[in-house]
Amino acid sequence: MPEIPRITAHEVKQGIERGQDFVLIDVRNPRAWAESEVKARNAIRVPLDELEQYLPRIPKTKPVVAYCT
Repeated sequence: MPEIPRITAHEVKQGIERGQDFVLIDVRNPRAWAESEVKARNAIRVPLDELEQYLPRIPKTKPVVAYCT
């Protein structure tokens, strides 16, 4: 399996500010999401343990960034 590149939150923020078009997936568990003040606008919320069933809904024409803590 190929290595998945990692980017920082700062790099994601810069991409958003530049208008980069990508899919942001928030894979935090529901408790972590509820307790956090960080809520990425337009992110698809999918707990990591449910990600596989959501794969068909994730666009394949754009880069995908998964966010977790």
